[in-house]
Amino acid sequence: MPLAATGTLVGAAAARHGAVAAFNVITLEHIEAVVAGAEAADAPVILQISENAVRYRYGRLLPLARAAVAAAEGARVDVGLHLDHVQSDELLRQAADAGFGSVMYDAARLPYDENLATTRAAADWGHANGLWVEAELGQVGGKDGAAPLDAHAPGARTDPGEARAYVTGTGVDALAVAVGSSHAMTTRTASLDHDLLKRLAGGLDVPLVLHGSSGVPDDELAAAVRGGIAKVNVGTALNIAMTTAIREFLTAHPEAVDSRKYLGVAREAMVRTVSELIGVVRG
Repeated sequence: MPLAATGTLVGAAAARHGAVAAFNVITLEHIEAVVAGAEAADAPVILQISENAVRYRYGRLLPLARAAVAAAEGARVDVGLHLDHVQSDELLRQAADAGFGSVMYDAARLPYDENLATTRAAADWGHANGLWVEAELGQVGGKDGAAPLDAHAPGARTDPGEARAYVTGTGVDALAVAVGSSHAMTTRTASLDHDLLKRLAGGLDVPLVLHGSSGVPDDELAAAVRGGIAKVNVGTALNIAMTTAIREFLTAHPEAVDSRKYLGVAREAMVRTVSELIGVVRG
């Protein structure tokens, strides 16, 4: 079926007090696993390609994007395509022509005023080109105009008042908030600030996004969705599933040389991870 609009998927999830899961993909096996896992769960899903993943693929967006579009078009469930953590304006401007329906523009490294102005320009361009635009805000300001703490570093928190001003000033369609999760966690030990999340959800009129969800236990994820998170980003959990399966296979079969053997078991491990996580957050 045709690519689904990210904004439509997130809006529908929010309306039912659930969340849509968004998985970062790096290889074709990631893409196939996300689609197969969503089909197994009979739920919509979002494929995400990050700027880091593009950099890994020799800086070329189209090969992986076209594979994602093809997989989405053959899927039995709705699949959206999202360009994640974009800092490069050059990459941003490739999004619409490459099939993406949405982009997360990441100016969180910049001082607040510069973050706001840069994100406003990105959102204006994105909206003019049919893109749904997400941004993020963690602990902003910093001393003497210094850059803010990364929005998903340990200890970062989004201030509700600043968040309201930021959403109004940038015109973004969704906001990734810092409530206790961190990127690249390999253990599921994060504890979220649900009181802060409640205040953010009550004070903002755009959907809220949780990044760094791989490190959040199931009960905390489910509570975050009940508290107002409408899009849940997952990346590291897929890589853990993939790498663990490959390591176990090659340990048991040291003579193996056919990459389909170990990539096949890795793909199936990711399918299970996708299906299980969707079950936790779908509402």
